[in-house]
Amino acid sequence: MSVRFHLHHWEEQTTDAARMSIRNSYMRFLKGWMIDSNSIAGAVLKHWVERRMGISPTYHKACIEDVSSEEYFSYMTDAMNGSVHTSAIDSQLDLLYEYCQYELRKLRPRPELFTLFRGTHDAEEYEILEESGGREQIVRLNNLVSFTDESERAWEFGRTVWRTFVPPSKIFYYSGLLPGSILKGENEYMIIGGEYRVKRMR
Repeated sequence: MSVRFHLHHWEEQTTDAARMSIRNSYMRFLKGWMIDSNSIAGAVLKHWVERRMGISPTYHKACIEDVSSEEYFSYMTDAMNGSVHTSAIDSQLDLLYEYCQYELRKLRPRPELFTLFRGTHDAEEYEILEESGGREQIVRLNNLVSFTDESERAWEFGRTVWRTFVPPSKIFYYSGLLPGSILKGENEYMIIGGEYRVKRMR
């Protein structure tokens, strides 16, 4: 990543804008997501999912009902403000996703589903597409969401915990992917969202 996008040459740039555009690498946005998924960094990551996967966000600071709403305009403003000062951020995120997929194939050569958990305080505000017995639901999640592979840790983030099964292709990033990885303490997985079948735990 450093070589492909010259991230290690930021000090050689002749203007402050040029130096900032290289220093504001993909790591800045991962760290920003960890602090607040509704930040400018979060908007940039959600916008990458929207552009590459065709899944629009359902939430960014407020519920987004359609692309003509004020909420969508606010989200797009954050996404543009974040990406305008960063060199080739979409291409950097492309490479990060491809590297994640490469490492997942080494971790699990057979295409097994990952059992992941998400804690939330506002489960009733999600769009429920289908209800079935055994506390199972089909819900529409935001286009990029955080999960963990530890059920007990998920309870730290909400009074409702969902369990779901995620194919490797829907994993954008996971803790431990990079040396000295951020997000490591929460065993976090950043999942490309959309419609998921979930089960409410307990």
